[in-house]
Amino acid sequence: MSQGPRSGLAAVSSALLAMSRHLEVRDVLKTIVASARELLDAQYAALGVPDDHGGFAQFVVDGVSDEQWKAIGPLPRQHGILAAMLKEAKVERLADVREDPRFEGWPSAHPDMSDFLGLPIRDGDEVIGALFLANKNCPKEYGGCGFTADDEELLAILAQHAAIALTNARLYERSRELTIAEERSRLAHELHDAVSQKLFSLRLTAQAATALVDRDPARAKGELHQVAALAAEAADELRAAVVELRPAALDEDGLVATLRTQIQVLDRAHSARVTFAGRGVKALPAAQEEALLRVAQEALHNALRHSGAEHVDVTLDRRGAGAVLRVTDDGRGFDPRTVRRAGRHLGLVSMRDRASGVGGTLTVESEPDKGTTIEMEVPGG
Repeated sequence: MSQGPRSGLAAVSSALLAMSRHLEVRDVLKTIVASARELLDAQYAALGVPDDHGGFAQFVVDGVSDEQWKAIGPLPRQHGILAAMLKEAKVERLADVREDPRFEGWPSAHPDMSDFLGLPIRDGDEVIGALFLANKNCPKEYGGCGFTADDEELLAILAQHAAIALTNARLYERSRELTIAEERSRLAHELHDAVSQKLFSLRLTAQAATALVDRDPARAKGELHQVAALAAEAADELRAAVVELRPAALDEDGLVATLRTQIQVLDRAHSARVTFAGRGVKALPAAQEEALLRVAQEALHNALRHSGAEHVDVTLDRRGAGAVLRVTDDGRGFDPRTVRRAGRHLGLVSMRDRASGVGGTLTVESEPDKGTTIEMEVPGG
C-alpha cells in the first residue's frame, strides 16, 4: 500500500475506529472524508450523498477552507465524473481528470485538480454516496506519480466500513426522530389531561361566577378568585410543555446554556426556588447531551409537580471526559420500593432507559420527608 505519513495497519485501524465512534450522519461523513485524505496522502477529499432530484443532499469536503468552499457556490449537480460514480457504481482512477471526456470544468473558485480516485459507497445494491480523492501529495514530474492500485484497494476497504458507519448513523437518527415523535405524543396527552381539564374547569367556574354576580356578589367574587388560580395553573402547564418542546436549542446553545435558560423559565413559573450551576463541562456527544436534558426535565417535572419542594437545585459537573447531572429537592420524598410495588414510576423507568441508552448510569436517593436526589452520569466521547 502507498506509504503516506500514516499508512499501515495502525492508521487503517485508527480511521475505522474514528468512523464507528460517531452517531450523527454529518459527523460520520466528515470523519470518512478526513480519514480517506490522510490515509492516502491526498490534497483534497470529498464525499457526496445523492438526493432524489438529480443533485446532492449532502457534500462534505476536506482540504478546502471554509472561505474557499463558500466561494465555490451551490452543491454540485450530478454530472461528469460525479454522475459516473453514482450511476455506474464503479471505481474511477485517472491520471488527469481534466483530460477525461466527461470533464466539464470547475467553478471559478474551485481548486485545480489533476490525478483523481473515486469510488461509490454501497449498501447492498444501493449507492448511498461517492468518495473522491484528488492530487496525491508526491512529485509529479513527467507524470510519474498519482494514485495506485494499492491506493484503490485501501480506499475500497475504507468505503466498505464507511457504508456500515453511515447506515448505522442513519438508523440512529431515524430512532431519534421516532423518539421525538413519541415525546410529542406524550406531551399532547399531557396537555389534554392537564391543561384541557383546567380550561374546562375554568370555563365552568366563570359561568358560575356570572350567574352569581347579581344575587350573591360575595360568592361570585370567590368564584372569580378561583378562575384566576385555574388560569395561572394552566399557564404553568403550558410553560412547562413549551420548555420540553425545545430540545433544538441544544444544537445552537449547548447543554449548559439550554439547561440554564429552561431552569430560569421554571423558576419564574413556579413558587419553588429553582437554581442551576454548571461547572467545567465540555461539549459531549449529541445523544448524551439530549439524554441529560430529558432526564433533567423529567426530574424537574416530578420535583415541581409532585414533591411540594420549596427549593430545587440542579448541578452539572465535569467528571473525567464525561459529566454528572444532579437534581436535588427538599420535598416530601418517597420510598422507591413502595413506588415500584404500587406501579407508579414517576418517570424513573424512562430516565433509567435514557441513561443506559447512552452508556450512562442513573441513581435515585429518596426517603419520605427527606427530599430526593436524582443523579445521572455519562462517560463523554
